[in-house]
Amino acid sequence: MTEDRKQPLAGVVVIDLSHIYNGPYATFLMAMAGADVIKVEPRDGEHLRIRANLGGAALPFAMLNGNKRSVTLNLKSQRGRDLLLRMVRKADVLVENYSPGVTERLGIGPDVLHAENPRLIYASSTGYGRSGPYRDHPAMDLTMQAMSGVMSITGFPDRPPMKAGPALCDFFAGTHLYGGILTALYERERTGEGRLVEVSMLESVYASLSSNLGMLHARGGKVPERTGNRHGGLAESPYNVYPASDGHIAIIGNHDRHFAALLQAMQREELAQDPRFASLKARIANMDAVDELVGSWTAQFPKEQLAEQLRALRVPCAPVRDLSEVVNDPHLHARGSLERIHHPQFGDITVQRSPIRMEGTPHLPMVPSADLGADNAAVYGTWLGFSGAELSALTRDDVI
Repeated sequence: MTEDRKQPLAGVVVIDLSHIYNGPYATFLMAMAGADVIKVEPRDGEHLRIRANLGGAALPFAMLNGNKRSVTLNLKSQRGRDLLLRMVRKADVLVENYSPGVTERLGIGPDVLHAENPRLIYASSTGYGRSGPYRDHPAMDLTMQAMSGVMSITGFPDRPPMKAGPALCDFFAGTHLYGGILTALYERERTGEGRLVEVSMLESVYASLSSNLGMLHARGGKVPERTGNRHGGLAESPYNVYPASDGHIAIIGNHDRHFAALLQAMQREELAQDPRFASLKARIANMDAVDELVGSWTAQFPKEQLAEQLRALRVPCAPVRDLSEVVNDPHLHARGSLERIHHPQFGDITVQRSPIRMEGTPHLPMVPSADLGADNAAVYGTWLGFSGAELSALTRDDVI
């Protein structure tokens, strides 16, 4: 197929009121699909931009806000709210991840905005949802990992619960929010009507607990212990992270043929007749012996050598790589999934593209995240039609 098709969301206008991770990731995915995303920030910038001034958060802001236009707006002022309503009348989607009730208190809740534009998709991401007894609880990724059960199943049985390293709840919610928005846009093509789309962080992560929930069910409701790097349902063996001479390697054997191939690599084919290892059920009953057998072998070799040898035999495995190895991964760069760009504020950085690929449509060029308010004149002047004098007055009066 020739690469001549437009981006699928070309012409869709998105007003992005969101901040930190989950809302901005949803709107980033939309921007990378061709939508015109207008990021609306307070006059001193959104929280992640402010964090970037401390240094450590510079890259996350740049990763999530490239290919968006940036405007500032004081939504606590009546003129600021009126200006947002003018934008909403020309927009297709509005995204926010404030706590429940915030936009209603500001006078820009979904009912108000749908009165201005019945075709608007109003997308809201919260910690616990817009209803229910937990509605008003504060929510951040750490607290959501605790509440969702993620933390209880992460770590080793003889140690305290641990959070997962990535901000899973934020990005699970952002991905679901993107899916919800696209579903509502599809419906609008049929009905002509917009709607409120809601996603909660708590609900977004539940299905990922499936292996652990399976064990809970199998044990008649008795809460299982944390399993460390073993399978969450203790239903596979080998299934662990094993030592290598220069790090670690992850190995999974969920079929007898995988284990037979692993024994071939180890040159221990005779162990296929050992009653401890002869079947998956036997290996599960003898996990410690399996892990000792595999780990004593892997510890002798470098992780990449092990991975190459095992992959040749179709054994599921992967070296445990550090972040520097991932950032410079030749596969991700060859596919264009990662791109090195020069950011005018943050210098040379590596940013991701959308994981969603549309055959026949080329990648959009990566545009660095914009300076705060860089597009005020283009959006409020060119798009909304304000004169230069009106823009000056809005700036002078602290509206933008």
